Amino acid sequence: MKVSSVFFVTCLAPAASFSPPARAFIKRTSLGMALDLTGNDWKPEDDIPKMGSTDTPDYFPDDYDPDINFADGIMGSQSGSGNKSGPELPGMENLGEDAVVVGGIEFATDIPEGMVFKVSSIPDGTVEMNCGANGKGVDFALEVKPVCMGYEDFYAAFAPGSHESFSVSPSAGRMERRGGEPSLLVITCQPRGASGVLEGDLVINLPEDESSICYKVSCTAL
Repeated sequence: MKVSSVFFVTCLAPAASFSPPARAFIKRTSLGMALDLTGNDWKPEDDIPKMGSTDTPDYFPDDYDPDINFADGIMGSQSGSGNKSGPELPGMENLGEDAVVVGGIEFATDIPEGMVFKVSSIPDGTVEMNCGANGKGVDFALEVKPVCMGYEDFYAAFAPGSHESFSVSPSAGRMERRGGEPSLLVITCQPRGASGVLEGDLVINLPEDESSICYKVSCTAL
C-alpha cells in the first residue's frame, strides 16, 4: 500500500513540471510576432474627463429653435407632400447671406520667371484672322477645351519667333477639368503698319500636368 502511493506521486510530478504558467497565453502569428492575449487591468482614473454625447450637432446658430411638428417628414422625402422648393431646415432661409468667406482657391495671375514656351511639332489647332495693317487691330476669342483630369493652372504666351503684333489675355488662370467649361482666351493682333501674313505660335503651358497646348496663329494684314 505504501509503495503504490509513492509510485502515484512520482508519476504526477513530471506532468506538473511541464504545466505552463498562469499568464503564458502567447500566440505566434504568421509574421513571427508574439501577441500577449492575457489582457490588462487598466481602468480610467476618476479625475479623467469623460467623453460626452456627440449626437447633437454644433453647427446651428445658438438661437436656432425651429417649430417642427413631430409628424413632419414622417412619410419620407418621396411622399409627394410639402414644400419641395423651400429649405431643408425651417428658419435657415437666410443662412450664409452675411457670411464672411476667408481664403478660398488662389488662381495664377503671373507667368513664373524662367518658364519656357516651347512649340510642339504638330499644333493642336489653328487660328486665322484678318485686319488692316494701319488699323487698331483685331481680337479673336479662342475657346480652349480642358484636357486634364483635374483643375490645372495654365500660363499662355506666344513662343519666341512669333510676330510682335500678337498678344494673348489672360496670360494665366485656372483651367477646369475634362468635360468642364472651356477657358476663354482673347488673341489680339495689332500690326502697327506691318502688312502681309503675320504668324505666331500660341503656347498654353500646364505645368502640373507636364503638358502644353499649341495653336498656330496667322493674321493677314492688308
